[in-house]
Amino acid sequence: MRLTNTLPSHPFTHCNSLSLSLSLSLSLSLKMQLLHAPSSLHLSFNNSRPQSEKSFLLSSVCCSSHPQRHHKPTWISYKRSVLSSITPKSASASTSAISSGTAEADVLKALSQIIDPDFGTDIVSCGFVKDLQINEALGEVSFRLELTTPACPIKDMFEQKANEVVAMLPWVKNVNVTMSAQPARPVFAGQLPAGLQTISNIIAVSSCKGGVGKSTVAVNLAYTLAGMGARVGIFDADVYGPSLPTMVSPENRLLEMNPEKRSIIPTEYLGVKLVSFGFAGQGRAIMRGPMVSGVINQLLTTTEWGELDYLVIDMPPGTGDIQLTLCQVVPLTAAVIVTTPQKLAFIDVAKGVRMFSKLKVPCVAVVENMCHFDADGKRYYPFGRGSGSQVVQQFGIPHLFDLPIRPTLSASGDSGMPEVVADPLGEIAQTFQNLGVCVVQQCAKIRQQVSTAVTYDKFIKAIRVKVPDSEEEFLLHPATVRRNDRSAQSVDEWTGEQKLQYADVPEDIEPEEIRPMGNYAVSITWPDGFSQIAPYDQLQTIERLVDVPQLTPAQA
Repeated sequence: MRLTNTLPSHPFTHCNSLSLSLSLSLSLSLKMQLLHAPSSLHLSFNNSRPQSEKSFLLSSVCCSSHPQRHHKPTWISYKRSVLSSITPKSASASTSAISSGTAEADVLKALSQIIDPDFGTDIVSCGFVKDLQINEALGEVSFRLELTTPACPIKDMFEQKANEVVAMLPWVKNVNVTMSAQPARPVFAGQLPAGLQTISNIIAVSSCKGGVGKSTVAVNLAYTLAGMGARVGIFDADVYGPSLPTMVSPENRLLEMNPEKRSIIPTEYLGVKLVSFGFAGQGRAIMRGPMVSGVINQLLTTTEWGELDYLVIDMPPGTGDIQLTLCQVVPLTAAVIVTTPQKLAFIDVAKGVRMFSKLKVPCVAVVENMCHFDADGKRYYPFGRGSGSQVVQQFGIPHLFDLPIRPTLSASGDSGMPEVVADPLGEIAQTFQNLGVCVVQQCAKIRQQVSTAVTYDKFIKAIRVKVPDSEEEFLLHPATVRRNDRSAQSVDEWTGEQKLQYADVPEDIEPEEIRPMGNYAVSITWPDGFSQIAPYDQLQTIERLVDVPQLTPAQA
């Protein structure tokens, strides 16, 4: 094997990368603040596989709700396509004693005709088929489709296609398909505080400018996802001016605390869990920045969120301490950017997009609010045009959604009932439905990319790297990665002297575990117990392995 030193361009070409040492120091510092918050900081609460010749290509294969776990709200019904595949794995199937291997193969081959168009992978290879039971004598087949994203508005179509392809087998007389979804779980649960370890996706809704309708988008997006069958929570991160208490109307308007666990119990409205400083019984805060960061940490990480598919964070305006705390301590899956048509709004929004880019948080959609209104058969643009399109074009964000000026949208927020709940079949609800589908699709893609970005191939004894949002894949020697650690244990922070010597790392060293850390790095655990934080930026600069023989398991 040979080494070559190659430095590819970074996918985020529109902005400068953060200093590695500064980023890591800040991340670790914030994490320590989170885990060891000062005891004086308290809030008062109330106590109480391949494709066959014939394929059924769905508009998108998606994951559905477990009928006993997810209760779809009665106010809304969607029939849209969403994405589902996350981490491909082998199918789990078991057959009864009377069934033959041929019958099982027939069923799995039939199901493999259903292809996820976004990943080009069939549902068998994705591992969706579970508990396969076959009674060939009676011609009965039963199985469960366990999907990964519960917010799926076409689960009935998905179930129908599975029934159809299996029923076409000549010996099959009866097919029984049940649908389920995996428990909510983040890609990197080991790196999170206990309160966030059962949340699959954390979505930031941000504008970096006040008054553009960010809270309106956050709340309506959350209730749209809930209407699609997902378990959803909303976290209002604006301590100085919380909006959530005005926009929703829960019966219990005060947060409660579990005195034994010393954790916060969120309030609820129409099945969505809610946490806001405005529900803490103290109104709007008058306090300095460091104290606000501590309050946000306490509210977010000590809340008993339970299992959530999506936690929507209504970000406060700006790009200061609070925003950096949320972006670096909390592993944000993606961000939705809200803007208005004015040039001034674009300038502020651009700063927010650059912040997310530096912190490796993908911005998946732009919502341009207050774009236009219709009158006398004409469409008027009172604030001009192009701010949202400019954000999309300049920063490569894939999706743009327009919201018109509608008095009902503003009135519904002031009345405490989100517009998508008040008018589920209206134009505004349709726009938020499309936004919700986009968020579900993009989050599934991001999770799949992050979970497979850095892996260890034990057969060729090399670390495989495929950075998210990049088509390039390269190999690294484990010992080289270990020797390039830049932490304080390996390099003197003041003098830059190399404390870890070349000979200190065995040539045949192998990583014990590789786990994602947010969207920007991986944590590699080595046999000596050392946990190395390796950002993607650094991995791309390390000398690479070339001409690696592709060994089979038998040769390894």
